[in-house]
Amino acid sequence: MRQLILNSTTQQLVPAKDGDTLSWNGLSGSAEILAVAELAQASDNLIVVITADSSATERWTNGINFFAGNTGEDEDTLAVLRFPDWETLPYDVFSPHQDIISERLASLSQLQGKVKGVLTVPISTIMQKVAPTSYLGGACFNLACGQTFDVAEQRLILESAGYQSADMVVERGQYAVRGALVDIFPMGSDLPVRIDLLDDEIDTLRTFDPETQRTVEQIKALNLLPAKEFPFDDAAIARFRDRWHTTFNVDVRRCSVYQDVSSYIAPNGVEYYLPLFFEKLDSLFDYLPQDAIFVLEAGAMAAADTYLTEVEGRYESLRYDIERPILEPSTLYLAAQELRQNLNRGKRIFLNESNAKHAVEFASQAMPDLHINARLAQPSHALQQFLLGSQRPVLFIAESAGRREVFDELLRKSSIQTLNVNSFEAYLDSDSHCISVSPIIEGLLIDDAIIITENEILGKRPTEGKKDNNRKVIDPDQIVRNLTELSMGSPVVHIEHGVGRYLGLETLQIDSADYEFLMLGYAGGAKLYVPVTSLHLIGRYAGADEEHAPLHRLGSDQWDRAKRRAAEKVIDVAAELLDIYARRELRKSHSLKPSESEYAAFAAEFPFEVTSDQGTAIEETLADMAMERAMDRLVCGDVGFGKTEVAMRAAFAAVQSGKQVVMLVPTTLLAQQHYDTLVDRFANWPVTIDVASRSKTAPEIDEIAIKTANGKMDILIGTHKLLSPQFKFNDLGLVIVDEEHRFGVRQKERLRAIRAEVDVLTLTATPIPRTLNMSLSGIRDLSVIATAPAKRLSIKTFVQQRSEQGVREAISRELMRGGQVFFLHNEVRSIEQTAETIRELVPEARVGIGHGQLRKNELEEVMSEFYHRRLNVLVCSTIIETGIDIPNANTIIIERADKFGLAQLHQLRGRVGRSHRQAYAYLLTPEPRSMTADAVKRLEAIEASGDLGVGFTLATQDMEIRGAGELLGDDQSGQIESIGFSMYMDMLNRAVNALRSGQVPDRDMPLEPVSQEINLHVPTLIPDDYLPDVQTRLILYKRISAAASQLDLDNLQVEIIDRFGLLPPAMKNLFQVTGLKIIAQSLGIIKLDLGEERGKLEFSKTTKVDPMEIVKLVQQESQIFKLDGASTLRIEKDLGEFTERVEFSIELFNRLAPNVAAAA
Repeated sequence: MRQLILNSTTQQLVPAKDGDTLSWNGLSGSAEILAVAELAQASDNLIVVITADSSATERWTNGINFFAGNTGEDEDTLAVLRFPDWETLPYDVFSPHQDIISERLASLSQLQGKVKGVLTVPISTIMQKVAPTSYLGGACFNLACGQTFDVAEQRLILESAGYQSADMVVERGQYAVRGALVDIFPMGSDLPVRIDLLDDEIDTLRTFDPETQRTVEQIKALNLLPAKEFPFDDAAIARFRDRWHTTFNVDVRRCSVYQDVSSYIAPNGVEYYLPLFFEKLDSLFDYLPQDAIFVLEAGAMAAADTYLTEVEGRYESLRYDIERPILEPSTLYLAAQELRQNLNRGKRIFLNESNAKHAVEFASQAMPDLHINARLAQPSHALQQFLLGSQRPVLFIAESAGRREVFDELLRKSSIQTLNVNSFEAYLDSDSHCISVSPIIEGLLIDDAIIITENEILGKRPTEGKKDNNRKVIDPDQIVRNLTELSMGSPVVHIEHGVGRYLGLETLQIDSADYEFLMLGYAGGAKLYVPVTSLHLIGRYAGADEEHAPLHRLGSDQWDRAKRRAAEKVIDVAAELLDIYARRELRKSHSLKPSESEYAAFAAEFPFEVTSDQGTAIEETLADMAMERAMDRLVCGDVGFGKTEVAMRAAFAAVQSGKQVVMLVPTTLLAQQHYDTLVDRFANWPVTIDVASRSKTAPEIDEIAIKTANGKMDILIGTHKLLSPQFKFNDLGLVIVDEEHRFGVRQKERLRAIRAEVDVLTLTATPIPRTLNMSLSGIRDLSVIATAPAKRLSIKTFVQQRSEQGVREAISRELMRGGQVFFLHNEVRSIEQTAETIRELVPEARVGIGHGQLRKNELEEVMSEFYHRRLNVLVCSTIIETGIDIPNANTIIIERADKFGLAQLHQLRGRVGRSHRQAYAYLLTPEPRSMTADAVKRLEAIEASGDLGVGFTLATQDMEIRGAGELLGDDQSGQIESIGFSMYMDMLNRAVNALRSGQVPDRDMPLEPVSQEINLHVPTLIPDDYLPDVQTRLILYKRISAAASQLDLDNLQVEIIDRFGLLPPAMKNLFQVTGLKIIAQSLGIIKLDLGEERGKLEFSKTTKVDPMEIVKLVQQESQIFKLDGASTLRIEKDLGEFTERVEFSIELFNRLAPNVAAAA
């Protein structure tokens, strides 16, 4: 590794002796990481980089690996270890994830040998005491081929080392025994290992893929680390019990941790009792070599003091729990003085410490602003000027292989040519600009190297996290079509053949090339093989239960009759929809557009990062308001996902345009909460805000009404009372409706009258099916916020029969971690009795009661007590359903959950999980036999949908359980049942579009002919050795065939390369053939069959190709093109290579209809 930074100074780089300090200053961007990597490469000492937080540790680890040339494939040139944080709160009741324990144990094991390189660790983690050095040495054991292996004995050894028995090994710390095969997933290992026994000897050791369970390679030996950071054998458990009794003076019968450990169960959070398993603990410093050099990131020592304060605070708040007593901080953590003493024993380098006595100055520079500005005539002008002025080539960095292709294409459009390299060293050897893949996020600007990251050109994308690299634009229709994965026998709809059953994927050989087909079963045992390139013709059937879904007969007119009946009904509905459209379009509304500078200032005051979907919803809403047409937009976002901020941006736009805003909410509690939120958000702006609800007196309400009528009120929040004649608005511009599904029919009719006059923005987490139908059919515009805020965890949901033991455990578990509980009991007459039962079950609980029949001051008092944590259990009715935001309440228990609708269950569950803490929802039910079939389905749906952002999906599922109904009446459900919901919506949209353009809808062809067959006689499939999972292949086939444009295809290709690696040839063929299909569809070409010597082209009745162009083609090149009937063009040409056929097809499409083909 070359010295680029350290050679730039002649000063002493490392303190002369132990205890001395030095500051490295002037290191901008990634320069500090490069400097430390160079120091580690040149030194025989271990360099310990101590960061201010966990995210910085990952940044340092990625950066050093990149600069050192560590690819992870061959032998690394520089050892880079990471000692991660547990990622739990001090004294938490949750255990760290097994992968974290695995990495920690692997690092501790490596540190016990002579190690040279870099160790990265957060300051909070280095303060945490760990198992003594003697533990790892004694708990590890080795296995090798030829060694004796007694299964019964080894099983006991594995159990005592903390490994858990499983049917199939998929996670670290698991093992499985199946006859002569023993599978183990060792801690610290990337892959599990399969031990093949011959009698009682190890015959072979093989690593295998946990996903496919197939062998990867053979190995000769295996070093097994323990599965936990503490021993769990008989001696350790006896020591734990003994030390528990000498440490705590509590009744062990009430202490679940003690009881679990005594029963050989490792409970969650047992890691915070680590000292009880050992005579004494060590710290990470005891594992480090004596000559280690400490490098401290700026702000690390301040972060240490903050962390210790947090530990003390949590200790004070949790120490009095007699059911879960906790150890003093000094037994688990190093004190501030101990930390400094340990650091002082070595040489310390502080990074960018401005007040240091002894400093080394480096000559790195901060990166100038190189963002591409789309508003300029030359968007990349700043970058091009920078490159002209630079003295050496630049290395451009993208975060993934897929992003690299997109980034490189962008650079080419700016006339910047790059060479693809796979390492920093390869760039240094190059004389031209280069591009590479790396997770580093900051650039580098020094004399000998320039690195510019994708972020510095394109700006930071809010979806940079590993799980959200490619922001998806949510297509509501696709959510309905692909709501759940297909299982064998699931009903599916084929546009041309009707409803059949899915029978799996099958590979067939045609013309000596392999093709993959979807096999569908129809009535009478008939089978239909659908090419994977035509999966856009298939949708999952939605409209009735699977058992009641029709099964059509191939070759009969049954399907055509069903389509025709539905089409006739659809035309009537379309006419009514058009009437609504017309009224909206004809009535001009005011354009509401705030000043750009003022809006930017308001947006900047939002204290959180806007998620990708939230940003899109804001942009769409503001764009609608700027139009001279009344807005009617539905913002559907899961609870806690930021819908309110969308509404506040819209309110700001309206108020700045001189209009009044009214916000309608279903309950008094929610009105008050929104009022508090808006007053806080608009604190720096001259905006008058008030709330009209039953918490106000009659004279106060009258005064608010007068102010509103006189135009002195900017934003008014309230319940449906605001729709009464008492309230007249001076200049109303925007109506915001929150939780629309809670309003009654009369209020909704009043809102419908308002819609054509003013802008309406509706917010909801789970729209009722009718509302969703209207949005999906285009009557209302739809924005979906499905991206969770950072650090938000999904809610763990349990459906179980009610038992006193279960209720006690659920409440105690939450109270143990200082949280609060909602206990929902929806019968007011017995709510007092329920509260008393809870007081008896959990004596330490502080129980309050809240329901809608309380006097308003009583209800306000109870809610205030609960909000300020003076109560920690609230026994309540569904009054909490809308908008109650208590971040510390992370458990909800719902009695008789079978009596609630799916949307209501989702809303109620959303009252918890509004912080970074893990939240729990317990849905209590009676005996399964006493529940209806629909109730069971609803509970299964809510339990299965634990993911974040599922509100929209649950609403579409509710449509299937309840029946989709119809937009403007109840007479369409039969049609939906016969042809499926998605196809009904397609027909409806087609009929509406026909009426709008003055045409008569075609009853015989109610759907657009979309079947294009493109056959270039090469394999076009996803090979199963590239992607073995059939379900994943099926989903990708569907997404590829449904791509609407070449841009969609390109984005999909980027995603697939990122997830599964570079495309195999057959899959590249698939993408190219699909690209041709998109062009063919736009031209009205229904078939292209092109082989090595001849082919043919078939045109549809509605083709966009000018017949004269076809005639011209035949006249000019008669030896190649010949007409065969009115709609077929025959081709005779020698096209031996696939690439020649693709190029010929694109050239032919361009000649037939250049403008249309180019647009596609």
